[in-house]
Amino acid sequence: MPLPKIATPTYELELPSTGEPIQYRPFLVKEEKILVIALESEDTKQITTAIKGVIKNCIKTKGIKVEQLPTFDIEFLFLNIRGKSVGEEIELNIICPDDGETEVPVSINIDDIKIQKDDEHDNKIKIGDDLMMVMKYPSLEQFIKNNFDFEDKNAMDQSFDLIASCIESICSEEEVWAAGDCTKKEINEFLESMNSSQFKGIEKFFETMPKLSHTVSVTNPATKVKSDVVLEGLASFFA
Repeated sequence: MPLPKIATPTYELELPSTGEPIQYRPFLVKEEKILVIALESEDTKQITTAIKGVIKNCIKTKGIKVEQLPTFDIEFLFLNIRGKSVGEEIELNIICPDDGETEVPVSINIDDIKIQKDDEHDNKIKIGDDLMMVMKYPSLEQFIKNNFDFEDKNAMDQSFDLIASCIESICSEEEVWAAGDCTKKEINEFLESMNSSQFKGIEKFFETMPKLSHTVSVTNPATKVKSDVVLEGLASFFA
């Protein structure tokens, strides 16, 4: 006689980027094992494959292409899938900013963690009077590198890699250059030819990009000083 099937609940959330409703299920024990093994391996490619596989398996709405979702959608999805899988409360130790060493345990409800959007955010960046760059959000692979990268790379090289991967096109009034048709060398030379003022426009795109964010208040038991700590990005909440 075959064993009974265990029913898996279905939940729904709205994608932050579009407001589109998505149905999903919690990850199963076999998927949790894959995640744990991947994280313990400290292999970025293995972690990418594991997270992509888990998110794909857990999304029940048809037609969703995980690879094409903005980074903040992936973070929000993964956080909620994790919440329904292992618990709605996340237990963290926060270092008190007033002395930089005292740790205080805090509990955060996943429902309280939202995607923060900046009204000044724009994916079109003016480069002088006659050029414009159209930006896209980091890919799933770039998201993994940002949150779980164990390679010791030069910070400047990482920044340029990130920027180059997020350029969709460069436009003038007469012509459009798709970034996909350019070599990495050509993109880097284009970026290096900018002045500081032009480069600040790129920095603003990343600084104002929608992101997971939550503010917690902590009181240092040693000094009695109360501080607000802003947690941003999946890595701040994922343990």
